[in-house]
Amino acid sequence: MIGIIMAGGLGSRLYPTTNGISKQLLPIFDKPMIYYPLTTLMFAGIREYVIIVSPESLSHYKQILGDGSQWGVVFNYIVQEQPKGIADCFNLVPKHLTSQTCLVILGDNIFYGTGFGRSLKFEFSGNGALAYAYEVSNPADYGVVQLDELGNPICIVEKPKDFLSKYAIPGLYWFDSDCFEKVKKIQYSNRHELEITDILNLYLKEKKLTIKIIPRGTAWLDTGNSHNLLAASNFVSVIEDRQGLKIGCPEEVAFREKLISFSQLKVLINQMPPGTYRNYLEKIQ
Repeated sequence: MIGIIMAGGLGSRLYPTTNGISKQLLPIFDKPMIYYPLTTLMFAGIREYVIIVSPESLSHYKQILGDGSQWGVVFNYIVQEQPKGIADCFNLVPKHLTSQTCLVILGDNIFYGTGFGRSLKFEFSGNGALAYAYEVSNPADYGVVQLDELGNPICIVEKPKDFLSKYAIPGLYWFDSDCFEKVKKIQYSNRHELEITDILNLYLKEKKLTIKIIPRGTAWLDTGNSHNLLAASNFVSVIEDRQGLKIGCPEEVAFREKLISFSQLKVLINQMPPGTYRNYLEKIQ
């Protein structure tokens, strides 16, 4: 299985902050935004990644994330020349990886809950697709899934004008390898994008789509605009200050998941400048 992190796009809702830097590299409290979805997938058991970036930001991502080997994983960087929607990721994955299942996450989505990342590895059978649903107060801002009384999906609509359901589809999805063929069957939407909801609806028509509702104890933070960006930073700050534990720290996750040894962790720490991030990692046993 592979992980796909969508880190392209223009970040236009965050202009002028994103005029010169990728949105997913902006700080969420004390770390780059992309650290959070990355570590979610690391906990889920993903060891090889396709990171989709804009042409202008490729060098920045390589500088910040490297090739992944320092954290015991592999990064494949793919340039998306123009933002064409989430589903376009399936057109961009290298051919030699398209026989695998994939876990797709948006680079500006943050999930936080006890054991949430690790639980992902046990929830997908490897067949069909699995999309997560989250109860929100503003469903018209998202792709929304309507469920029957048994919790089975009836339909999925992107940003519905009329109320359809309180359950939004966050930027987190499991797919089997059929997704790489299904993307060839959909058309560009009125937004001139290949919509992930169209892919999900193809699976739904084949009765191969499962919906998993994220429990209330897990937080989903969408950092697409300035208010949400600030709210996410404040959330991480409060949790870290209260617990004394960091969220979205790839060095720690790599060590806890046994992707790197304690001696390898020490090498990484010794390469860091003095500061609170290094101080935290130095206390890890």
